[in-house]
Amino acid sequence: MLTFLDILLTIVHFAIVGFNLFGWIWPATRKAHFVGVLITAASWFLLGIWFGMGYCPVTDWQWRVKEQLGETNLPDSFIKYYADKISGRSVDAGLVNVVTAVSFALAAALSVYVNFIKRKKRS
Repeated sequence: MLTFLDILLTIVHFAIVGFNLFGWIWPATRKAHFVGVLITAASWFLLGIWFGMGYCPVTDWQWRVKEQLGETNLPDSFIKYYADKISGRSVDAGLVNVVTAVSFALAAALSVYVNFIKRKKRS
C-alpha cells in the first residue's frame, strides 16, 4: 500500500508541476491554471511562514511515505529529489531552487497575461 501511495503521490506531483508550468497555454484551462498558481504560491509563501519557505503539503505527505518505506536524507524539494534521481548525481539545491522559482514566476506571469491583460485587450 505504501508503494502505491508513493507512486500515486509522484503522479500527483508531476501533474501539479506540469500544470503549473503549462496550464496557461490552453484557453480551456487558463482560469484553473491561475487558481493553481495562487494555491501553489499560498502554500510556498503563506504556509511557508510556519513550515518553511517553499512548503508543499504534497511533498510533506510523500516524504512521510518514503520514510516509512525506508528512504532517508530526503531533500527539501520534490524537484531536487527527481533532478538527482534522473541525473544520477547530486544537483545543487540552490540551482534547483532558482530554476524552480524562475520557471514558476514565468508561468505565473504568463497566466496573469493570458487571463487578464490579453483578455482585456480583446474586449
